[in-house]
Amino acid sequence: MASEDPAYTEAWLAGFDGHQFYTRTYRAATSPPRAVLLFLHGFAEHVGRHEHEHTYWAARGITVFAMDERGFGRTALDSKRSKDAAYGKTCHELEMRDIEFWVRYLRKEYPDAPLFLMGHSMGGALALAFPTQSRPPPSTETVEMLSGVVSSSPLIILVNQPAKLLRGLGGYAAKIIPWVPFPAKVSPEDLSHDPAVNNAVDPDPLIKSHATFRQLGDMLNRGEDVLNNGPTHWPKKLPILIVHGDADKVTSHKASEQFIDRLDAEDKKLTLFPGGYHELTNEPDGVKEKFWDECIAWIHQRALAPGALAKL
Repeated sequence: MASEDPAYTEAWLAGFDGHQFYTRTYRAATSPPRAVLLFLHGFAEHVGRHEHEHTYWAARGITVFAMDERGFGRTALDSKRSKDAAYGKTCHELEMRDIEFWVRYLRKEYPDAPLFLMGHSMGGALALAFPTQSRPPPSTETVEMLSGVVSSSPLIILVNQPAKLLRGLGGYAAKIIPWVPFPAKVSPEDLSHDPAVNNAVDPDPLIKSHATFRQLGDMLNRGEDVLNNGPTHWPKKLPILIVHGDADKVTSHKASEQFIDRLDAEDKKLTLFPGGYHELTNEPDGVKEKFWDECIAWIHQRALAPGALAKL
């Protein structure tokens, strides 16, 4: 069932296991679209927070498909959610299978358009993990459907990474009581330089200040795995762009630098925004538009590159 909004189409769609996902599609102003983007949001947020961004992208010829991920947003909280859905109830294996399903879904929906994967923060690390044969490994065929990957402020390493002892205790709890809620709040003032955006976080009914032991443990372990093992498994011909603010107080831009430095890819780029906080998409004074234009120009260039659709 779908409904229309001037900016997007929203629908509830079943994933690979029948789990219901709240989705939004922002259709490109051009027909056919110059590219299609699968977007993955960050921890403890939802796709509604990116409406201004995705509307901007669609106006520039990029169709954006975004969903509230398993365990978050409306997918976890809405009355239309699956019976087994709960906030924070997700794990790395399911997230990898979800991404593979939506990549293949979009390939069928838009068979002639270059397809890109983008994620922010937690979603940024998911976007980096997916092509690196992270467990369970996606099929080579699915990865080859991608024309590029964009990762913004990826959660590879937190600026304030929990101590190993605490991580160990959390890992033990994840095996015994995986879906028990655990406090996990991100300070709104650390997100951007825009007070209006930051002040809207706590009152947002789709944002909760907790996750689960399993979700948190998998999220932190994934980041370390991405940094330590991801570069050696990255497909050499898959283009990658990482964009990060060098004043990010949530995720480490140094980790993004280390990942890019270790990566043996033919087409790789890291762009650091001086003074940028965690959510570049919400930075004022023209910064967010510069961030969007950087990503859009990168995608446009690779969408036109020879062989962009050769694998299809």
